[in-house]
Amino acid sequence: MKAAFLKWGISLWPPLLGAGVKVEVLAKDFSYARIRMKLRWYNRNYVGVHYGGSLYSMTDPFYMLMLSESLGRDYVVWDKAAHIDYIKPGRSTVRTEFNVTPEMLQDIREKTAKGEKYLPQFEVQIRDDNGELVARVMRTLYIRRKQRAVASGSEALGHLEPEKKETIAS
Repeated sequence: MKAAFLKWGISLWPPLLGAGVKVEVLAKDFSYARIRMKLRWYNRNYVGVHYGGSLYSMTDPFYMLMLSESLGRDYVVWDKAAHIDYIKPGRSTVRTEFNVTPEMLQDIREKTAKGEKYLPQFEVQIRDDNGELVARVMRTLYIRRKQRAVASGSEALGHLEPEKKETIAS
């Protein structure tokens, strides 16, 4: 899936659109995303600060989507669990960032090479306009290499140089 289409689609997905969540940046290779949520009348709670459910939802699909796209069709990637700690009231626009590094992808490929499930945890920090921490979300994902990929014994193409990828794909 192209990053530009996904960025546009996520921003219009009703649960995030309704909370005022906007994807500001999504890297073409799905390695980085920056998400923003302005404080609006429809995402405030009773005392006038960011509603906790909206803060939580702004972290929901991103690691799952970014890792699914980065790892490819040979992997199952699901959100499994999450926990949020509210640190201080969100009184302004809040932002969060997601990073998928080559080291993370290598670690996942190694831990799932024989079809084992892997449950990595990722910390997501939500910060206000002053850079102060508003909330911390711990997200646990379920990742497994699909059995057909394990049974075929095929190498994960992500480990090979471009010349070798072309040879294998031919």
